[in-house]
Formats: sequence, structure tokens, C-alpha cells
Amino acid sequence: MRIRIVGAGAMGRGIAQWAASAGHTVELCDVRPEAVTAAVDFVRSMLDRAVQKGRLSAEESAATVERLVPLDDPWADGPDCELVIEAVREDLATKAEVFGLLERALPASTVFATNTSSLSVTRIATELKDPTRLAGLHFFNPVPLMKIVEIVPGAATRPEIPPLLTALVEGCGHRAVTVADTPGFLVNHAGRGLVTEALALLEESVADPAGIDRIARDVLGLRMGPFELMDLTGLDVTAAVIDSIWQGFRYADRLRPSYLTPNRVVAGLHGRKTGRGWFAYGPDAPAPVPEPPVTGDADRPVYVVGGAADPDATALRRTLTATGTVVESGAEPSADALVLVPVWGTTVAAAVAAHGLPAGRTFGVDPLAAVGKRRVLAVTPAADPAAARDARAVLARPAEDGGEPYAVSVVRDTAGSVAQRLLASIVSVAASIAERSLATPADIDLAVTTGLGYPVGPLAWGDLISADRMLRLHRSLHATTGDPRHRPTRWVTERAQLGLALADPGTVPADCLDHETREEVSGGSGPDSP
Repeated sequence: MRIRIVGAGAMGRGIAQWAASAGHTVELCDVRPEAVTAAVDFVRSMLDRAVQKGRLSAEESAATVERLVPLDDPWADGPDCELVIEAVREDLATKAEVFGLLERALPASTVFATNTSSLSVTRIATELKDPTRLAGLHFFNPVPLMKIVEIVPGAATRPEIPPLLTALVEGCGHRAVTVADTPGFLVNHAGRGLVTEALALLEESVADPAGIDRIARDVLGLRMGPFELMDLTGLDVTAAVIDSIWQGFRYADRLRPSYLTPNRVVAGLHGRKTGRGWFAYGPDAPAPVPEPPVTGDADRPVYVVGGAADPDATALRRTLTATGTVVESGAEPSADALVLVPVWGTTVAAAVAAHGLPAGRTFGVDPLAAVGKRRVLAVTPAADPAAARDARAVLARPAEDGGEPYAVSVVRDTAGSVAQRLLASIVSVAASIAERSLATPADIDLAVTTGLGYPVGPLAWGDLISADRMLRLHRSLHATTGDPRHRPTRWVTERAQLGLALADPGTVPADCLDHETREEVSGGSGPDSP
């Protein structure tokens, strides 16, 4: 295929390297000729590096460079050009002007694709005489390494174009997901679950940024904590995406932004690129503050709230017993015992009130962390600090058969604790995408694991917990806080009630029609079209 790429910046040159490496002829152009020269030089340097590392032969590198065709004029005639990928700055008027000029220069058979990350594909297409020829083709930076591409049909896009772009993307070695033309598309939309809830936890003083990041990494298994991620992406970028998606979905509570970000953005605390964000960076930055040492009496007995039928209580008793901790049985704790409550969407304070527990020595433990390398201890305002230190020491004890001590985070009592709230939000946002048919469950999980690096897709992650247990978590969070951001989605509710997996697309009305009728109803676009 002969592909013209308009825009030779970071994204354009990455797309050019990707397409040329896969065997396509790539016309690379920009209104600034020097940008094209720099882009070709950059691609050549990347290929040379791959040769030095043994990932590419010298012959393959040379052939790839030969397939790069610098153009002096972006609007030059191109009778053989089959596809244009626009990668200019994120501005509607600029993109509209680019496609208007291309429409006059290239044949009607040439397919147009925009690499927009936040603008409506449909709005861009309305500026064309033929809006049916345009679709979104959203790459992620750096393009050769981020092996996921979002294909975004506009409202008028011809039905044959998305499959054509899917074949191109997958033929070049990347994965393609099709998503509706909605704010944030798929990856950016799904990513709001983590960062918006992390900011909400910080608003409530549940833990500091470093503490939340530790729990996200060590309990949930994320590569980066949400605050590290915001500093890497840039808080200015993150805040703008959060606001635009929230506004685009008509101020949905589940996507509600935090009051914490605007002042930090105005102050220039954008993260790594400014030297300071949630954390400090650079040669003069202070070293990260280490976790406080574990002190206290690790030999105090423990009483775990919950009967034999409570799986969380049973699991906690088992893991504590394996460390040599004395776990009391009986109807109530002894006068010296530390009282531990496995919380699932609820608070320690509610358990104290419901069961008449001693407030000074009753603490919450997150069941999600019971078998991980970090445990989370929740303290209420009534907690005795000395008892809290002892509880931390007890939870830190390694198993008697060896191993390292557990890390123990101490957080403020909140419904569900930190990891549960982060996971609940991740699953809820993904479920809301699925229930709106903005993307298929399989594409949601694929896009999130590939584009965001999560250990498992959000719907599959919820299935590891179980749909029923996730529903109980969402209901408990909603009932405990009264905050509509935690309202259970229809997607999770129905699947829990019906015994379906969260990643199961289920039956839709169109499935109940015969094939011919379904084709007529869908206009030939197929039942899986968002």
C-alpha cells in the first residue's frame, strides 16, 4: 500500500517508521520541509539502533529507509495514494484545513484517517465534501512500541473502511480495536477509572500519593501507581483529558474530576517535564521518603471479625496463623486482643458500631492484600496509636516457613480501603463502556492491557474477583458513601444476576434475528459495530 503521512512530528515519524518497516511505501510530508528531513534522519537512527542490537538486519534497515519517500508538497497529486494518515497538531480548524487541501489533490478512492486523540472524528469529517471517506486511526506514542491502534468510525464513515484499516494495522504487527466516536475513545476513557479514584482518595486524605502508588503497585500489580503515571504523562495533559471526557459524557458522576488538579496545573507542577509534579525529579530532587520502620509488639493476639462462613475472615485467619500469630476464637475478643475486620466496600467504623467492638484496638484489613506482598491496615479516628503500631507489626510478620516480612501500609478508614476502590472504579468505567456498546468487551480488555499496561483487562479482572463479588463491592461502596460515582453499572448487575462473566458480551436483540434481517437492520455494517 502507498500511504501518505501528513505531519512529521513525533507521531508522524513514528507512524512512518511503523508502516515502512511493514513493507508499505510511505510518503512523508509536512508544511515545514526541515521537519521531514529531521523525521527521516530520526527513523534512520532508530533503525540503525535496531541493527546494532541485532533486532534487524542491515539489509532490512536499508530497504525500510528506501520505502520512505520525502515530499516537498503535502498537497501534491497522488494518483496511487491509497491512504492518508494525518498527524498534525490537535486543533479542529488545522485538521479541517489539511483534509480540505488533500481532498482537492487526491482521488476520491483515497481513504482519509486522522490520528486525533481527543477531537470528534465526525466533526472533522463534516468539513469534507465527502465525509464518508474519513475515519479515526489513533496511535499511541512511541508508535513502534505501543502495539495498539484505535479505529474510530465517524457517524458517516463508509462501512468498508474500518475493516480495511483493521487489516492494515494487524498486517503491520499491531493490534486493532474498534471504538465508537466518543470522548476519549477507548484507552483514554478506560484509564479514567484509576486516576479519578486515586485523586478522590487523596481528596479524602485516605493516604498520600506515595502511599496510594505503593498499594496500586503491590496489591493490584500495576506497573506504575496513578500519581507516578500522571507525572509521566504530564498533569496538564491528564487534567485536560479528565475534564474533556467528563464534559463529553455530560458530567457523569463516575468520571467526576478532582478539585486538586487545576491549581497544580496553573502552578506548573506538571510532573517529570517540569521537574516537579506529585513528586520531585532531577539531580537536585530529594530522595523518596522511605516507608517508616515497623515497630510495636508483633506477639499480641488477634481476633478476626467474621464467622466460618465468611471467606474473607477465614482467609485472614489462615494467613495470620501461618505467621505464628495467635488468632483467638470465641464470641468476642479478649481484653488484650487486636481486632481485625476484613472490609469489603464498608468501613471499620461501621463494624465497630454494628458489633460493639472496642474502637481503640479495632482496625480494617483489605482482603485483596491477604495473599499479596503488601497488606493494608485501616485506622479510624478513634484508634489507639500504640495498638495501631502493634497491629502493623502483627501484619508484617512473615510466614513461619520463611520468607520476607510483609510491607504494611497504614491508611485512613474509608469504604472498601484503597485497593478495592481503585479496582471498583477501573471495573465500573470499563463496564459503562461495554454497556453503552462503545467497544466490545474483548476490545476493552485488549486495549487496556496493551495501551495502559494493566496486568489484566478490567472486565477480566472483575471476573477474577467474580461478577457477584464485584456487585457486592459496588453496592457496598454506594450504600456506605452515598456517592453516585459508586453506583453499580447495569453491566455488572445483570451479569451477577444471570451468572454471566463480565467479559461475556451476552446476547443482544440483533442476535435473535436471522442473518438476512440482521444485515438489513444494520445496514450491512455487522452486528458488532459500535
